[in-house]
Amino acid sequence: MSDEDETLPGEIIVHLDVWLARRKIRSKELADRIGVSEQALSMIKTGKIKGVRFSTLIALCDALDCQPGDLFEFRRKQ
Repeated sequence: MSDEDETLPGEIIVHLDVWLARRKIRSKELADRIGVSEQALSMIKTGKIKGVRFSTLIALCDALDCQPGDLFEFRRKQ
């Protein structure tokens, strides 16, 4: 965790694995569908990114037939 992360009021939890399982889609297939590398998709899944482009988010929601709020959750620090 970086110093910047420690000053944030919470964290973003990524539920991409849940949606992959619900839709019975493998990461490789989803990466191909939305036009990103498997490595990039893995980094999104693990939350090891600083941001997601809206075009990528739109592609994810279209491919998984879900809403942005289904994929990401804000959790306030205790």
